[in-house]
Amino acid sequence: MKSSQFKSSPLSACARLLLACFATGAFAGCAQTQPRLAQAAGEPESASQQESEEPDEAPVARASAPRLPAEPAPVLPNQDLTETILYEFLLAEIAGQRGNAGLAAQAYADIAKRTRDPRIARRATEVAIFARMQNTSIESARIWHETDPGSPRALQVFTGLLLNAGRLDEALPYLRKLLASEGKGAAEAFIQINRSFANAQDKAAVLRVVKILAEDYPSLPEARLAIAQAALAAGDTETALVEARRAQVAKPDWEQAVLLEAQILQRTSGDRALERIAQFLARYPNSREVRLSYARALVSEKQFPKARAEFQKLLADFPTNTEVVYAVALLSLQLQDYAIAETNLKRLLELNYRDRNTVRIYLGQAAEEQKKYDDALRWYKEVSSGEQFIPSQIRYAQVLSRQGKLEAARAHLQTLNPANAQQQVQIILAEATILREANRPREAFELVEKALGNEPDQPDLLYDHAMLAEKLDRVDVLETSLRKLISIRPDHAHAYNALGYSLADRNVRLPEARKLIESALRLSPDDSFIVDSMGWVLFRMGELSEAVVYLRRAYVGRPDAEIAAHLGEVLWAMGERDEARKLLREAEQKSPGNETLQNTLKRLKP
Repeated sequence: MKSSQFKSSPLSACARLLLACFATGAFAGCAQTQPRLAQAAGEPESASQQESEEPDEAPVARASAPRLPAEPAPVLPNQDLTETILYEFLLAEIAGQRGNAGLAAQAYADIAKRTRDPRIARRATEVAIFARMQNTSIESARIWHETDPGSPRALQVFTGLLLNAGRLDEALPYLRKLLASEGKGAAEAFIQINRSFANAQDKAAVLRVVKILAEDYPSLPEARLAIAQAALAAGDTETALVEARRAQVAKPDWEQAVLLEAQILQRTSGDRALERIAQFLARYPNSREVRLSYARALVSEKQFPKARAEFQKLLADFPTNTEVVYAVALLSLQLQDYAIAETNLKRLLELNYRDRNTVRIYLGQAAEEQKKYDDALRWYKEVSSGEQFIPSQIRYAQVLSRQGKLEAARAHLQTLNPANAQQQVQIILAEATILREANRPREAFELVEKALGNEPDQPDLLYDHAMLAEKLDRVDVLETSLRKLISIRPDHAHAYNALGYSLADRNVRLPEARKLIESALRLSPDDSFIVDSMGWVLFRMGELSEAVVYLRRAYVGRPDAEIAAHLGEVLWAMGERDEARKLLREAEQKSPGNETLQNTLKRLKP
């Protein structure tokens, strides 16, 4: 029925409201103030008149859906209001009010198909998106775009929905239209474009689409980079490398392009990636982001002195950048350059670094490693609350123990109030460690065994229980605890390693020991202690040439005294005695009190 006939309908109040929504373009939701029926039918009305009038009935509740940004009004069709349209509109709004988004979305979609009205199509799209009805939202957005082709928002939403659905080929012409509409903004659009394909499963198809889009922009470096990014995601590293370099030819100082090239090179050679970044920095020394990435890459490659030098260059340019100050501090601590470490850690406190307690712990650690125990205690004591409190207090007790105040250290731990069971375990294990270091392993064992009585399946307690049992030559307890731990935590690499190493060190059940260590190595292939265990069991099995490879790798990864002892013994057995002597003497200078090292030195007498 026509709007002029509608007054006689028994639903006249709702009809007047619906007509008002049509007339004011408010199908995205009727306004709280209801226009007069005269204006709904087309009569002009001033803004002041609209604001002053009160509604004469409650507006229909809107469906709970996202609202898209306002745009200039499109050219609208002359729309007849039929009973069917009115019914479906009311159905949609009431369904939305009652929380039935699916029914509301379908009703709106049906109205959009029937009326081809962009306002209704937009509303149908909004509600369908909210209801997570993918196909319905796409079809409604298609109508919205077709009926309002000048709307950038309609084009964006429709294209985005197609991409989210993985309908890449269908989205392609609309993507081209979007890029064309960007004009000079196409460069930025290409930088962002791969984010649009984040959910696409077919990465090869994404690459093909991006290549097609880039054909229209042959000289645009951002288009080349977009191809490189898509190629890298698709596993086509050759294309990715070529396109990243083409982007740099067009824009030589572009940091993002060289970082992508380095990322690609990193997949096959960390050294090549570092070399490429170093070349770029030699030409563009003020590239902050590239230098920061270079410094981080050097840390990953464990080239700590070079990494610190790069961070210090950044520090000269950005003295208040806490991320850079923090990096210099930690690298200096790693390099045992305590003066520089302490200077930068204190600088972080001056700069109100967000995690001040962690900084205090590092300051305590620096003092502790220099045997400045009173300073260490002061820094640990300043950590008074937060997640670092228990770790700092454990270190506080350890320092007391190193000062010869064993009972004071234990008393300090026993006065702590743990917030949860995990913290309680940490405190018990810390006390056990203090007792073990004081050569009181039986008391430590009994302490952990008592705690296990309350928590028999606690992984950390089981592991320490086993290690303490070994100290007491309780091999049966060691094996029982470790096998139980493996059954509870089959991914616990150190449980496999400890049991395998224990067997290998006693030179028994060597094939079983090897299998256990191989399991540990699969779970944690870069753990130097596990790599060392593999070398040691191979040595025990007489496979010297293979053993020395593992032991050298372990020692490079972690120049620990015990690993040095194992490597030295294997080198000695292979006849490489000069190298063995040199290695063992250097290790003794660094760790004169290591038990395994001392036993090896006595046995070999190098």
